[in-house]
Amino acid sequence: MSSTSTNGAVEQRYARLEKLGEGTYATVYKGRCRLSGEIVALKEIHLDAEEGAPSTAIREISLMKELKHPNIMRLIDVIHTENKLIVIFECLDQDLKKYMDSTARIVNGSSHPHAHHHHHPHHHSQSNSSSTASALDLPLIKSFMYQLLQGIAYCHENRVLHRDLKPQNLLINKKLELKLGDFGLARAFGIPVNTFSNEVVTLWYRAPDVLLGSRMYSTSIDIWSAGCIMAEMYTGRPLFPGTTNEDQLQKIFRIFGTPTEQTWPGVSQLPEYKPNQVVYPPQHINTVLPHIDASGRDLLSRMLQYQPQLRVSAKDALNHPYFQEVSYMHRQPQ
Repeated sequence: MSSTSTNGAVEQRYARLEKLGEGTYATVYKGRCRLSGEIVALKEIHLDAEEGAPSTAIREISLMKELKHPNIMRLIDVIHTENKLIVIFECLDQDLKKYMDSTARIVNGSSHPHAHHHHHPHHHSQSNSSSTASALDLPLIKSFMYQLLQGIAYCHENRVLHRDLKPQNLLINKKLELKLGDFGLARAFGIPVNTFSNEVVTLWYRAPDVLLGSRMYSTSIDIWSAGCIMAEMYTGRPLFPGTTNEDQLQKIFRIFGTPTEQTWPGVSQLPEYKPNQVVYPPQHINTVLPHIDASGRDLLSRMLQYQPQLRVSAKDALNHPYFQEVSYMHRQPQ
C-alpha cells in the first residue's frame, strides 16, 4: 500500500486546517470532515519506517473505538499509512488546564494565573476561608469531578486504564462537558504522547506506588491522579509539582507523611524504596486546602490513599455525599 494513496485517503476525507501542537511522537492538526463538516482533531503519530505501527498501538486504538461514553473523547477514525498512524478524534474547544488558567485570571483581576492571594469579598460566598477563593466555583468543581469520575468508572468497567490523567488531557467544550482525552495512546506507545514539545512528561499526577517502582498497578492509579486534579481545581495550582521522581515523592511525603511499614505494609519491598528516609509527619489536609468543605475533604482523602487497595473506586466515589447536589443533573440514562 503506497503512502501516497493512503495519504490521499486522509485528504479525501478531511480538510487539514491549522496545526494545534507538535510533540516528540505526534503532530496534532485541526481538521474538517469533508462529508459532515464536523471539526475534528487529526493526531499524526510518526512511525519508525523500519518497524511500522506497534501491534499494541493498533490494538489499543481499536479498543478505543469501542469506548463510547459522554465523558470520553470520541475516536472517529484511524488511517494507517506507511510511516504514520493518523488518529481522528472529535475536537474540543479547550482543556481543563487552559480553562483553569483563564478563569483564575478573571477571578483575580490579574494577568497572573496563579495569583490567588487577593481577597474578594463578593466572590465565593461558600468559601469558609476569607483569604482564599477557589480557582473554580464550587458547583463547577463538583460538576467537573463528577464527569471525570463517570469517564474513569466507564473505562475501569471496560478494564481500560488511562494512566496519564492530568488537566491537559481533560477536554472541555462550550457546554462545560468534560471528556477524557489522549486515551490508550499513552498505554499503546508506552510513553505519553505530548501535544506540545515544551511540556515535559509530567510526574505531578503519578501515584506514589508507581513512583516507587510498583509494577502491580491497576485502576487505583487513575484515582490518585483524579485526587490531585480535584485539589488543583480548588487552589489553581498543582498539588505536587515535582521535578524528578525523587522530588515528586518528597513533595508527597511532606504532605502525607513518609510512609513506613506501619502506615503502608509492603512499602519497603517496592523497587525504588529508599530506607533511611527523612521521616516527615503527615500534615492535615486543611493546611494545603484551607477552603474545602468536610465532604470534599473526605472524598479527597479516600482518593489520595498511599495503599492502592484502599483508594476509593470511581464507582463508589460517584455515590459520595460530596456529589449529592450534582448527581441528579448528570445522571446517565441507563
